[in-house]
Amino acid sequence: MRRAGLRLALLLLLLLPALAGAAPRIGLVTMLPGDVYWSRFGHNAILVEGEDGRRLLYNYGFFDFEQPGFLARFLRGRMLYRLAVVPFEQDLAYYAAEGRGVQLQWLDLPPERAGRLADFLAWNALPENAEYRYDYFRDNCATRVRDALDQALDGALRDQLRGRSRGLSYRSEALRLAAEEDWLWLGIHAGLGPAADIPLSRWDEGFVPMRLAEAVRLVRTPEGGPLVIGERELLPHRLTAERDDPPQRRWLFVALGVLGAVAVGRLGHHGRGHGFAVGLLAGHWLLCGLGGSLLLGLWLATDHQIAYANANLLLLNPLALALLPALPALARRAAGAWMRGIAVLIALAGIALPLALALRLIEQDAADFACLLLPLHLAAAWRLHALGRSSPA
Repeated sequence: MRRAGLRLALLLLLLLPALAGAAPRIGLVTMLPGDVYWSRFGHNAILVEGEDGRRLLYNYGFFDFEQPGFLARFLRGRMLYRLAVVPFEQDLAYYAAEGRGVQLQWLDLPPERAGRLADFLAWNALPENAEYRYDYFRDNCATRVRDALDQALDGALRDQLRGRSRGLSYRSEALRLAAEEDWLWLGIHAGLGPAADIPLSRWDEGFVPMRLAEAVRLVRTPEGGPLVIGERELLPHRLTAERDDPPQRRWLFVALGVLGAVAVGRLGHHGRGHGFAVGLLAGHWLLCGLGGSLLLGLWLATDHQIAYANANLLLLNPLALALLPALPALARRAAGAWMRGIAVLIALAGIALPLALALRLIEQDAADFACLLLPLHLAAAWRLHALGRSSPA
């Protein structure tokens, strides 16, 4: 009974402006990217300002590390986020301390629409309604804000944005925003499947908070006027500005692939080159085997749909793990028939990727990893075959 009473009190508190007949003022608040990896994509929330000047921020970006099974949910793509209501000044102070810029866009919503949106947010913030299944691309803190605004506009936001496209994709946007963290950029690039390369509409671009802020400037209300009627910078951005485009690093993948193939070509030769080649192959096969196992697990055992059917599995091949036990023999310049056979299978699978890309059988941006890994696969198969001919092992 006490818990039910607290819920009722919270609902009455949040609905007080509407019950009193006051029309709330609605704003879209956009927080620019931070320096920590989890804040690279920015954030946004909805500001509801009552007639009495009380300002509440409705924020769909809260999660709890102490939640039962949090790690398992994260790994399986079943994370639970929730909508939280915080005093606007309190949240603003947090971003000021981080040095992140904050922008406010006031929206032209008539009293009936503004009241309806405020009522929905108050209902959505109740403990029994606040949680939702989080998806990094299709159902996140930005898309929840977008959908709430669209609901208040009777679908006008979606109708005006879904027919427009600039050719951006989930991959291009993710790589653009993750570019300052090399490990994050590389992991995202390798882990995203073909669904990440489908061109997005301006509506779908709204998964990025800053893109949503851009998009609402294009929208007109059902009453015919512009949706955004005022913009204001609340905090200056004191951190690294976001890139306009994703970085192009294919030259680096090509260079590393060629250098790696040249080093593997020393396999079986006299001198230190052979030992270096064995060590390089050990790391290469370990990386490919573990990476491929992870990609396969994402596809078969999780709800991370954006990673399904990943063509990089043809390069990051789990079969490479089977070659690791043969490394001691390889160090002695011996290569058995089974070892050579597995290396050839891995190389053939790698060759299939650029062929499939050229024939458009696979629609995925996987050329970077083909440039990096395929030369090593081919060099390994060639040198193991040469060792097999010169050794009875």
